[in-house]
Amino acid sequence: MKIPPLGPRGEGWVVLQFACLALVAFGGFLAPGFAPGGDHGEVRLIGDVLLIGGLVIVGWAVAALQPARAFTALPHPRADGSLVESGPYRFVRHPVYSGLILAALGSTISRESLAAGLATIALAVTLDLKRRHEELWLVDRYPNYVPYRTRTKALLPLLY
Repeated sequence: MKIPPLGPRGEGWVVLQFACLALVAFGGFLAPGFAPGGDHGEVRLIGDVLLIGGLVIVGWAVAALQPARAFTALPHPRADGSLVESGPYRFVRHPVYSGLILAALGSTISRESLAAGLATIALAVTLDLKRRHEELWLVDRYPNYVPYRTRTKALLPLLY
Protein backbone atom coordinates (compact mmCIF):
# COMPACT_ATOMS: atom_id res chain seq x y z
CA MET A 1 0.00 0.00 0.00
CA LYS A 2 1.41 3.36 -1.04
CA ILE A 3 1.03 6.01 1.66
CA PRO A 4 0.53 9.51 0.21
CA PRO A 5 2.87 12.28 1.43
CA LEU A 6 -0.03 14.78 1.87
CA GLY A 7 2.19 17.74 0.98
CA PRO A 8 5.83 18.28 0.10
CA ARG A 9 6.90 17.80 3.74
CA GLY A 10 3.85 15.89 4.96
CA GLU A 11 1.89 18.92 6.18
CA GLY A 12 -1.43 17.13 5.68
CA TRP A 13 -0.43 14.42 8.15
CA VAL A 14 0.13 17.06 10.82
CA VAL A 15 -3.30 18.56 10.14
CA LEU A 16 -4.92 15.11 10.45
CA GLN A 17 -2.94 14.39 13.62
CA PHE A 18 -4.08 17.60 15.32
CA ALA A 19 -7.67 17.08 14.14
CA CYS A 20 -7.67 13.63 15.76
CA LEU A 21 -6.17 15.02 18.97
CA ALA A 22 -8.87 17.71 19.04
CA LEU A 23 -11.54 15.07 18.54
CA VAL A 24 -10.12 13.05 21.44
CA ALA A 25 -10.18 16.13 23.69
CA PHE A 26 -13.60 17.38 22.63
CA GLY A 27 -15.10 13.88 22.45
CA GLY A 28 -14.18 13.37 26.08
CA PHE A 29 -15.85 16.62 27.11
CA LEU A 30 -18.90 16.47 24.84
CA ALA A 31 -19.73 12.78 25.23
CA PRO A 32 -18.32 11.50 28.52
CA GLY A 33 -19.42 8.48 30.48
CA PHE A 34 -20.04 5.19 28.70
CA ALA A 35 -20.04 3.21 31.98
CA PRO A 36 -23.43 3.33 33.72
CA GLY A 37 -23.93 4.26 37.38
CA GLY A 38 -21.65 4.34 40.38
CA ASP A 39 -18.33 5.90 41.17
CA HIS A 40 -15.60 4.98 38.71
CA GLY A 41 -12.67 6.47 40.60
CA GLU A 42 -10.40 3.49 39.83
CA VAL A 43 -11.14 3.73 36.12
CA ARG A 44 -10.41 7.46 36.13
CA LEU A 45 -7.19 6.85 38.04
CA ILE A 46 -6.01 4.30 35.47
CA GLY A 47 -6.89 6.70 32.67
CA ASP A 48 -5.10 9.59 34.35
CA VAL A 49 -1.97 7.48 34.90
CA LEU A 50 -1.95 6.49 31.21
CA LEU A 51 -2.56 10.09 30.16
CA ILE A 52 0.30 11.41 32.30
CA GLY A 53 2.56 8.51 31.27
CA GLY A 54 1.90 9.26 27.61
CA LEU A 55 2.70 12.94 28.08
CA VAL A 56 5.92 12.05 29.91
CA ILE A 57 6.95 9.82 27.00
CA VAL A 58 6.23 12.65 24.53
CA GLY A 59 8.30 15.08 26.61
CA TRP A 60 11.18 12.61 26.95
CA ALA A 61 11.15 11.92 23.20
CA VAL A 62 11.08 15.59 22.24
CA ALA A 63 13.91 16.33 24.69
CA ALA A 64 15.98 13.51 23.18
CA LEU A 65 15.59 15.06 19.71
CA GLN A 66 16.70 18.56 20.72
CA PRO A 67 20.50 18.02 20.82
CA ALA A 68 20.34 16.38 17.38
CA ARG A 69 18.23 19.24 15.99
CA ALA A 70 15.86 16.55 14.77
CA PHE A 71 12.49 17.64 16.22
CA THR A 72 9.76 18.62 13.79
CA ALA A 73 6.03 17.93 13.75
CA LEU A 74 6.35 17.28 10.04
CA PRO A 75 7.16 13.75 8.89
CA HIS A 76 9.87 15.06 6.56
CA PRO A 77 13.21 15.09 8.45
CA ARG A 78 15.07 18.33 8.98
CA ALA A 79 18.05 18.89 6.70
CA ASP A 80 20.26 19.90 9.63
CA GLY A 81 19.12 17.11 11.98
CA SER A 82 20.77 13.81 12.78
CA LEU A 83 19.37 10.37 13.55
CA VAL A 84 18.58 9.72 17.23
CA GLU A 85 18.77 6.16 18.56
CA SER A 86 19.12 6.91 22.28
CA GLY A 87 16.72 7.73 25.10
CA PRO A 88 13.21 6.48 24.28
CA TYR A 89 14.38 5.87 20.71
CA ARG A 90 16.23 2.77 22.03
CA PHE A 91 12.83 1.15 22.63
CA VAL A 92 10.72 2.36 19.70
CA ARG A 93 11.37 4.36 16.54
CA HIS A 94 8.47 6.79 17.10
CA PRO A 95 8.03 7.40 20.84
CA VAL A 96 6.30 10.76 20.28
CA TYR A 97 3.54 8.93 18.41
CA SER A 98 3.45 6.16 21.03
CA GLY A 99 3.13 8.74 23.80
CA LEU A 100 0.35 10.62 22.01
CA ILE A 101 -1.63 7.41 21.49
CA LEU A 102 -1.12 6.39 25.13
CA ALA A 103 -2.18 9.84 26.36
CA ALA A 104 -5.28 9.75 24.13
CA LEU A 105 -6.14 6.28 25.42
CA GLY A 106 -5.72 7.52 28.98
CA SER A 107 -8.00 10.48 28.32
CA THR A 108 -10.59 8.17 26.78
CA ILE A 109 -10.51 5.83 29.78
CA SER A 110 -10.53 8.68 32.30
CA ARG A 111 -13.57 10.28 30.69
CA GLU A 112 -15.17 6.92 29.87
CA SER A 113 -16.02 8.32 26.46
CA LEU A 114 -16.95 6.25 23.42
CA ALA A 115 -16.53 9.33 21.18
CA ALA A 116 -12.99 9.89 22.48
CA GLY A 117 -12.31 6.17 22.04
CA LEU A 118 -13.26 6.33 18.37
CA ALA A 119 -11.11 9.43 17.95
CA THR A 120 -8.22 7.60 19.67
CA ILE A 121 -8.53 4.79 17.13
CA ALA A 122 -8.50 7.37 14.33
CA LEU A 123 -5.41 8.98 15.90
CA ALA A 124 -3.59 5.63 16.12
CA VAL A 125 -4.35 4.84 12.47
CA THR A 126 -3.34 8.35 11.37
CA LEU A 127 -0.05 8.24 13.27
CA ASP A 128 0.78 4.77 11.99
CA LEU A 129 0.18 5.86 8.40
CA LYS A 130 2.14 9.08 9.00
CA ARG A 131 5.05 7.07 10.41
CA ARG A 132 5.04 4.69 7.45
CA HIS A 133 5.46 7.58 5.02
CA GLU A 134 7.93 9.33 7.32
CA GLU A 135 10.13 6.24 7.27
CA LEU A 136 10.46 6.45 3.48
CA TRP A 137 12.02 9.89 3.97
CA LEU A 138 14.12 8.74 6.92
CA VAL A 139 15.61 5.88 4.87
CA ASP A 140 16.58 8.40 2.16
CA ARG A 141 18.01 10.89 4.68
CA TYR A 142 19.94 8.61 7.07
CA PRO A 143 22.09 5.69 5.86
CA ASN A 144 21.88 4.07 9.33
CA TYR A 145 18.07 4.11 9.43
CA VAL A 146 17.58 0.69 7.80
CA PRO A 147 19.61 -1.21 10.43
CA TYR A 148 17.95 0.85 13.19
CA ARG A 149 14.52 0.01 11.76
CA THR A 150 15.46 -3.68 11.60
CA ARG A 151 16.35 -3.91 15.30
CA THR A 152 13.82 -1.44 16.82
CA LYS A 153 10.03 -1.75 16.84
CA ALA A 154 7.93 1.11 15.48
CA LEU A 155 5.48 2.01 18.27
CA LEU A 156 5.29 -0.71 20.95
CA PRO A 157 8.47 -2.15 22.46
CA LEU A 158 8.93 -5.83 21.59
CA LEU A 159 5.56 -5.96 19.78
CA TYR A 160 5.03 -3.49 16.94
